[in-house]
Amino acid sequence: MILEKFSIGVGDRFAHQAKAQLRACQLLARDGVQVVPVWNKSNREHTFIGSEPSSVLAAAKEAVAALGWTKGWHVDADHIGLKTVDRFLPHSDFFTLDVADFIGKPAAPEAVRAFVDKHPELTGTVTIAGIERPFAISRAEVERVAGKFLLAVQEAGKIYRHIAAAKEGRLQPPKAGGANGATEVARPQAAGTNFIAEVSMDETDSPQTPPELLIILAAIADEGIPAQTIAPKFTGRFNKGVDYVGDLKQFEQEFHDDLAVFAHAIKAYGLPANLKLSVHSGSDKFSLYPIIRRTLPKFGAGLHLKTAGTTWLEELIGLAEAGGEALAMAQELYGEALAHVDELCGPYATVIDIDRARLPTEEAVMGWTSTQYTDALRHDQKNPGFNASFRQLLHVAFKLAAKKGRRYLDLLEANEEVVGRNVTENLYQRHLRPLFVG
Repeated sequence: MILEKFSIGVGDRFAHQAKAQLRACQLLARDGVQVVPVWNKSNREHTFIGSEPSSVLAAAKEAVAALGWTKGWHVDADHIGLKTVDRFLPHSDFFTLDVADFIGKPAAPEAVRAFVDKHPELTGTVTIAGIERPFAISRAEVERVAGKFLLAVQEAGKIYRHIAAAKEGRLQPPKAGGANGATEVARPQAAGTNFIAEVSMDETDSPQTPPELLIILAAIADEGIPAQTIAPKFTGRFNKGVDYVGDLKQFEQEFHDDLAVFAHAIKAYGLPANLKLSVHSGSDKFSLYPIIRRTLPKFGAGLHLKTAGTTWLEELIGLAEAGGEALAMAQELYGEALAHVDELCGPYATVIDIDRARLPTEEAVMGWTSTQYTDALRHDQKNPGFNASFRQLLHVAFKLAAKKGRRYLDLLEANEEVVGRNVTENLYQRHLRPLFVG
C-alpha cells in the first residue's frame, strides 16, 4: 500500500465530522490539488472518550460513500506501541509507530558498535545534494547518535513486524468489531504491503538535527522498516491549537535540509521512494505553511501533515454560533475546564503555553454572546477578541465533552449544518489552501 504524495491527518474526537473534513479535501481537489484524508485517533484519545478504533473506520467509510469520494483515504492507528496496537489491527491501514519513550535509552553496546562499523559512509565528510556545506561527522558522533536513537529504531522494528505478521495472517488479530460487537466492514487493500508505516519521534525533548536524521534513517533501513513517513521533532514550539513559536528562518533551513537528507537516504539506503516528512501538531501552524509550500517543490517532495484537536474546537465554535442550548453547552464546558485546569493540562504540559492571567472567569464567559465566544476561540489572529490561552485550554478539554455523553452528541447532531460548515471552512481555508495553493 502506497501513501499518496500529499496527505492530511484529520482527527475527529467524536466521529461526527468525517463528511465535513472530507468536503475540505473535495474543495481542494477543485483547486487542482489532490490531498487524501487520513483519519487519526490515538489510543489515549479512545481511552479518554471511551470509543473504539472501529468507530473511526465506520465514520470514514460512511463519509466516503456519502460524498462519492473516489480518491485514496486511510485510517491511522495514531501513536501506538506494542502494548496498544492490537485493538487497531482490524481497523487501520496506517500505523504511527511511536517510539519517543525509547529515545535516549541505550541500545546494547555491541549493537551500537555493529551499526557504526556497518556505516563508514556516515563518518567524515558527508556531502548531501542540496545542502551547501557538507556534514562533518566524527565516529564518536555517530556512536553518540546511535546510542541515543538505536533502541528506539529497534522498538519501531518490533512494532512493524508485529503488525506485518498480523496483517499477513501469521498472528491471530483481535476479533473485529468494537465493544458494542459491531461487525467490521471490509476495507479495500492495495497490492503489496497492506499497510503504511510512519515512525514518530516528535514527542521528545530535543529536536533531531539533519545529521542525526541521516543516521536515524540508516538505522531504520537496517531494521527493515519500509517507512513511508517520518515525524521528527523540529526546533521551536508546536503547541496544540495555536501558531508556531520559534525562529522561522531556522525552521526553513532545517525543513529544507531534512528534505535533502530524505532524498539522499532514499538512494543510499533503499528506503521507499515516497518517503516524506510528517509534521505533527501541524494544525494551526499558519506561519509555517508558506515555508513548507515553497520548499517541497525543490525536492519534488510529498508531505503528511497531522492535525490534532482543531476539529473538536470547530465543533465548539459551531455550537456557540448556534446559540441557545448549544451556546450554553460551550459555556458550561469552559467553566468545567477552568475548574480542572491542572488535571487537563498536565498530560499536555510540553505542548501548551497557557497564560492563566489571560483566562476569563467562568462568570464572564457565562455572560458572553455567541460572537464573543467564537471571537475568543476561532484562530483568527487579526481578531482583537482572539484568546490563545482560552483556545489552548479548551483544546485539551475534550474529555469533558465526552463525559456529557448524549447531551453533547445530540447537540452536534441537531446543529450539524453550522458545526460542519465551520469544520470544513477551517480545514480548507486555514489549512489546505495555504499549504498547497497559497
